[in-house]
Amino acid sequence: MGKHLSFYKLISCVCVIYILYAGINNYIIDPGAETFLRHKTDLSRELNTPSWLMVMYFHVAFACVAMASGLLNFWARSYEKHRRLHRLNGYVYVSSVLLVVLTSGYMAPYATGGKISSMGFNLLNLIWLAITTTAMVQIWKKRVAQHRRWMIRSYAFCFTNMLIHLLTFVLHEVLGIAYVTSYMIGLYGAIVLLLAAPEVILRMERERKPFV
Repeated sequence: MGKHLSFYKLISCVCVIYILYAGINNYIIDPGAETFLRHKTDLSRELNTPSWLMVMYFHVAFACVAMASGLLNFWARSYEKHRRLHRLNGYVYVSSVLLVVLTSGYMAPYATGGKISSMGFNLLNLIWLAITTTAMVQIWKKRVAQHRRWMIRSYAFCFTNMLIHLLTFVLHEVLGIAYVTSYMIGLYGAIVLLLAAPEVILRMERERKPFV
């Protein structure tokens, strides 16, 4: 139980910090995304900046909602004592994921790194949507344990943006690799880590008490 709470508190702290960072950075410090947009060169299609920014605002907002609602539903008592709230919040999470995927699909053709990055984001969106759909199918079939495992896999993708930028920062600022190259490597590296991390957690759960 102690490890369960410690892990949950750690994830909660990471989520709160990142949600605050995303909100402040995207809506207050740099609402025009000038720092990020300056890396978008040699695009295959013209970027309509106002439209792109509007979609980006929705994308960030629903990504934060997905991260927060998913975290709430992993609190053990949310299902044990508040099943109706757990179910309602689950639909909020799934709806948010769908909106994140749709907005990401719009922005993918303008991704930093061109077609290679665009393909990576489309792949990521398809994987996240498939995993989340599988989680929903499992609960509709009353398979609670399987539903929870697939939701862990789905929730990992809420950390996509954070992981991409973390990897990009290390590759670009620490190792000195060109930003665009760092971003592309960070994107595909994030996909691998997002698929692998839940499997590590689930394996640890089978060997010990559940963490979440």
